[in-house]
Amino acid sequence: MKVFIAGLPLEVDEAELTAVFGDFGPVKSLRIIKDRETKESKGFGFVEMVNEDEAKEAIRCMNGASYYGRRITVNVAEDKGPGFNNGGGSKGGFRRN
Repeated sequence: MKVFIAGLPLEVDEAELTAVFGDFGPVKSLRIIKDRETKESKGFGFVEMVNEDEAKEAIRCMNGASYYGRRITVNVAEDKGPGFNNGGGSKGGFRRN
């Protein structure tokens, strides 16, 4: 089962997060999403757990919890389909923040 995590503190790395989720059960894969240019965390990521019941327990226990003083959101990741993560997106142009 794939789990989405948002609100991650920037100092958290994949090894630490793998250990945290590993307390609930075996972690198949984990990825913190990083900015392409700066290589810094964007504050969210995905973890794939082997056992669905253990993943649901992790979601139940961690959603809304405080992690390094930040409230994190943990829930089931939505499957966006095969073309979703193609790197370019379909909107074109660039965003000005």
